[in-house]
Order: sequence, then structure tokens, then C-alpha cells
Amino acid sequence: MNDTSPDRAHEDFTEQDVPEQEVAEPALTEQDRTERELRAALETLAGGVSAAPSPDAYRTARGDWLRRERRRRLVLAVLITVVFTLAVLIGLWVLNHAPSDPGVIFSGTRNAVVPGTVSGLSP
Repeated sequence: MNDTSPDRAHEDFTEQDVPEQEVAEPALTEQDRTERELRAALETLAGGVSAAPSPDAYRTARGDWLRRERRRRLVLAVLITVVFTLAVLIGLWVLNHAPSDPGVIFSGTRNAVVPGTVSGLSP
């Protein structure tokens, strides 16, 4: 227990009296502490790594990755082709259903009256 009463606080304790977890470490700089924690983390990580089950493990994993990459590219190419084809077909369908009459702008009249000009004069 943490008894900090004045009579208890001035007693001299040895390291044997204090549990191992409570032993104060020598003053470490921030860099030393960071390095120690990083080393512990990397040792823990390295402890979980096992050796490859076979000598061809890298080649097998790389082959699997390349197959997945080719499949992704193929799916993307098919998707782009489908979207482009649909856009072209929709555009052609819309153009095919446009009215065939020339409309107001292209009425074919040569002597059309244009606002702001003098009529009756030919250019």
C-alpha cells in the first residue's frame, strides 16, 4: 500500500523491500525510452513471425498476387467497355429519335426577317 504518512515516508527502504515492478529505473532520456519501447515492440513482432512453410512460398504468393492483379485489370477493362458501349448506344438511340423536320432555325427561307435590320434590301 502507499502509506505516505510522515513517519513512514522517512524510512529507508532497500530494493529488496520494494516489489520488482516498483523499482525506479535510472533516469532515461526521451530518446532512450523511445528506443527501448521500440525495441520491445519489434522483438514482440519478430517473435510472431514464422519461417516460410516451403522454399517456394514467395513464388507462390507472388503468383497469387499477379493473378489477382490481372483479374482486377480484366474486370476494370470489361466494365469500361460496357459503360462506353452503353453510352454510345444511348447516344445513337437519342439521335435516331430526334425530329427529322428542320425546325425554326433552319427553315430554308432565304428572305427571312431578322430583327434590327432593314428588310427588302438584299446583301
